[in-house]
Amino acid sequence: MARPVQYNINPKPADYNGHISMVDMPDGHMGEGFFATKLSEVVGLARKNSIWPLPFATSCCGIEFMATAAAHYDLARFGSERMAFTPRQCDLMMVMGTISKKMAPVVKQVYLQMAEPRWVMAVGACASSGGIFDTYSVLQGIDQVVPVDVYVPGCPPRPEAILDGLMRIQDLVGQESLRRRNSEHYQKLLESYGIQ
Repeated sequence: MARPVQYNINPKPADYNGHISMVDMPDGHMGEGFFATKLSEVVGLARKNSIWPLPFATSCCGIEFMATAAAHYDLARFGSERMAFTPRQCDLMMVMGTISKKMAPVVKQVYLQMAEPRWVMAVGACASSGGIFDTYSVLQGIDQVVPVDVYVPGCPPRPEAILDGLMRIQDLVGQESLRRRNSEHYQKLLESYGIQ
């Protein structure tokens, strides 16, 4: 029997000794009174640590997400404390729960209203693959209507798994090229979803 994955999400950093843990500096050249680095490194660092999520919760995964945002797990530690329900102010859409085929155009419309750069996280089995609802009315994964960057497994996923998914999004955001969104590959990806 396989052992379950153990998550250790501690509210205090591993090196906690009463001091505040700071974000690592990007690679660069340091001298007396100056620090020089690439613009993409600075933009990536700023984006990575200030993600504004849009929770699109339709069922039980949304309840687990509420626990993730509460004090015990504290989503704010990752720079994501500002939940917004207006797509024009968000850059991460977190789809949680069962999405019916009638709801699919709404998910796509919300995605289209978000400004670039934007990322999508499918939280839970239902958003990732339809879950146990293999029926005519349930969308078998939101990746049929919008491109998904990170999938978080579970039914429903534990708050630790949601935090792990957010950290994977942060890794993607921090390493993304400033020109990726203008690339031919990205445009072809959007066209495959019917997005201009």
